[in-house]
Amino acid sequence: MSGFGQFRFLNDEGDLTQIGWDDPAREKLWRYNLHYFDDLNAEGAASRYDWHLALLQDWVGKNLPGQGTGWEPYPSSLRIVNWIKWQLAGNALPQTCVQSLAMQTRWLSKRLEWHLMGNHLFANAKALVFAGLAFEGAEAKKWLANGLDIIERELPEQVLADGGNFERSPMYHAIFLEDMLDLLNIVDAFPERVAVNTVRRWHEIATSMLGWLVGMSHPDGEISFFNDAAAGIAPMPAELTSYAGRLGIAVSGPAVLPLSQIVVTNYRDSGYIRLASPDIVALLDVAPVGPDYLPGHAHADTLSFELSIFGQRLIVNGGTSCYGLGPERLRERGTAAHSTVVVDGKDSSEVWSGFRVARRAYPRDLELNQTDEMVTVACSHDGYRWLPGQPVHRREWRFTNHSLLIRDHVSGRFESAEARYLLHPAARIVDQTEAKLKLQLPQGQLLNLDVIAGTARLESAQYAPEFGMVQTTSCIVLAFKNGSACINLEWS
Repeated sequence: MSGFGQFRFLNDEGDLTQIGWDDPAREKLWRYNLHYFDDLNAEGAASRYDWHLALLQDWVGKNLPGQGTGWEPYPSSLRIVNWIKWQLAGNALPQTCVQSLAMQTRWLSKRLEWHLMGNHLFANAKALVFAGLAFEGAEAKKWLANGLDIIERELPEQVLADGGNFERSPMYHAIFLEDMLDLLNIVDAFPERVAVNTVRRWHEIATSMLGWLVGMSHPDGEISFFNDAAAGIAPMPAELTSYAGRLGIAVSGPAVLPLSQIVVTNYRDSGYIRLASPDIVALLDVAPVGPDYLPGHAHADTLSFELSIFGQRLIVNGGTSCYGLGPERLRERGTAAHSTVVVDGKDSSEVWSGFRVARRAYPRDLELNQTDEMVTVACSHDGYRWLPGQPVHRREWRFTNHSLLIRDHVSGRFESAEARYLLHPAARIVDQTEAKLKLQLPQGQLLNLDVIAGTARLESAQYAPEFGMVQTTSCIVLAFKNGSACINLEWS
C-alpha cells in the first residue's frame, strides 16, 4: 500500500475507491491479492494502522456473506490467517470484524477445496487451525480438529522425503514453507493445544523444507524458476530463513568446499540436482513435472537447467508473468521458454488451458558420476514418445572447475530438434562467430562458448522474473546435426 486504498499487486496498480473490491476488469489473481490482506502483516504495517482499520471495516461492509471473489475458499483462507495474525500482534480487531471472521471460517469449513487438493486444501486447513485456536467453544474445537486432521493427512503427500514440495515449484515451496512456519508460530502462542509429537514433526518438516529451498536458490538470494515460479510472490529465502531462526530452526545450507571442488546435492525425491563450487551454482531438472493428479503448475521444462557463474545468473528458464487463459500463459509454460531441447516444434509435456497437462514427460535412466576433477550428470525423458518416430531426448552435463560441456542427443525419427539456452537479460553477447560466442556477465567477467556440434543462431526471447513483468533477452538456439548438439562453456 502506498496510501489508503492504493494497491500494487503483480506490478499493476489500482485504487480501491475507483475499482471497488471485485472489479471484473481486473484479473482474478489481482482480485485474489486484494482480498488476502497481506499488508496487515507486511514490513512497516504499524505505520499504516489507521488505513488497515478502515480497510477491515470497509471489507465487512461491502463484501456481503458468500458473495463475490473475496468469499471464495482460497482468498478466504489467506484473509482469515492474516486477520488473526494482525490481532495476535496486538491490534484490536473491531467487533464487526470478529463476527465476520467467525462467519468466514464457518463458511470456509463447509467449502474446503477437496476438488483442487494441493496448496489450496492445505491453506484451507491452516485457516481452520488458526481460527480454531483464536476462538473458543465447541465450534472452534471442531475447526481445529478438522484442520489438524487435514494437515496430518496432507503433509506426507505434499512434502517429499528430501524436503521438496510435491508440485516441484520453488515459489509454491516457499509459500508452503511459510505456512509451516506460521503454524509453528501460532501453536507456540497457544501452548498445549496441539500435541507435542505433532509440533515436533512439523518442526522437522520445516527444517527439511528450508534446506531444500536454500539449495534450490541462486547466489543472488532468489529462487530458481522451475514450473510456475517468479520472484515477489513468496517471501525471499533469506526472509524465511530469518523467520525460521526466530522459531529455533536453523539450516546451514549447501556447503561449498575449498580448492574449487564441486559439491553435488541430489534431491532424489523431488528430482533436482544442485552443483556448486566457488565459481558456479547449477540447478538441473531431472524431475517429473509434478504429481500426476495435480499438474496445474507444471511447465514443459524437463531436462532444463539454470546456471549462475561468479554469483550472477547466466542461463535461465523463462519464468512466469501471468496466470489465467491465453497465448502468453501457454507460451511461458511451453518447452521453448526453457533452457532445454524442443523436438519438432512440440512441447515435451502437453500443457494446455491455464493449468492443465495432457501427455507429460517422465525422466529416466539418470546417471551421476563424480571424480576429483569432473562431475557428469546424464538423464533421458520420454515426453516425445507420442510423435511418429518416438524420439527420446538425452542430455549430459559435464562439469569441471572451469567449464561446462552440455551434450544433447535425440534418438528415433524426428524432423527437427533445437537446444535452447536462454540468457539472463543482464548477460551480454560481446562477440560472435559461426562456432564461438563470447559472453559478458554484469560485473564484467568474460566467458567463452564453443559450439562443438550443431549450428548456432541467436533469437530474441522473453524473461519473466515477476508477475506482470516481461523483459527482452537473448536465446542461443543450437540446431541439431546428425541427431546431436553440443556446446562447451569456459570461464576463468
